[in-house]
Amino acid sequence: MNERHDILSVLKAVEAGNLSAQDALLKLKLAPFEDLGYAKVDYHRAVRQGVPEVIYGQSKTREQIAGILEAMQKRENTNILITRIDQEVADYLAQRFPIRYEALAKLAVVLPETVAGRGSIVVATGGTSDMGVAEEAAITAETLGNSVTRLYDVGVAGLHRLLSNLEPLMTARVVITVAGMEGALASVVGGLVDCPVIAVPTSIGYGAAFGGMSALLSMLNSCASGVSVVNIDNGFGAGFLASRINQMEGLSE
Repeated sequence: MNERHDILSVLKAVEAGNLSAQDALLKLKLAPFEDLGYAKVDYHRAVRQGVPEVIYGQSKTREQIAGILEAMQKRENTNILITRIDQEVADYLAQRFPIRYEALAKLAVVLPETVAGRGSIVVATGGTSDMGVAEEAAITAETLGNSVTRLYDVGVAGLHRLLSNLEPLMTARVVITVAGMEGALASVVGGLVDCPVIAVPTSIGYGAAFGGMSALLSMLNSCASGVSVVNIDNGFGAGFLASRINQMEGLSE
């Protein structure tokens, strides 16, 4: 259950005559956010975007994260994503909440519930070293209710590896390409498929890769049409955007 359903139940109660307009107004006034002192928990995020607030875990204390989760749990939010946390923080949270932690992605799903996947999102990486960022994207998309296919280590250094996987690429609604070094994978995939391609530059590479800047600039300068680019190592952002595109495509069916 999320805040969107909660508001809908209030409106239905007013429609049925079981709740006065004044009482309904009071319930809605209480809904937007809660000030915890160190964080303002946005309860209307699910109403506006269909997804509960996502917690960026890096630089937050484990106590702060737990406090935010406790507030969201009271509002019956589920499948709450926490990005960029380590095993120690995950272990601490696991003492208080049901949690699924993915160490490679440094991502946790708290109060997890199974969601049926829809559509088709492909997540492809240039190399094995890019898998951490790719898993952040893939797990984010899966948690938001999308079907995800992983194609890992299919970079341009061995182009035949990519070309042997044309069927999932050609049938995808969105492709996320995750690559460091020179970031060429996005352009190659962009020249093959008829769907949007979301490019994720990673900080993988030798000195002249400048922590992902070379891949970022290569992707921004892609000559393939239909390629968009998110920030360096931003797997979450790519997964979230891919979900939006995939879900919108599904509405037209």
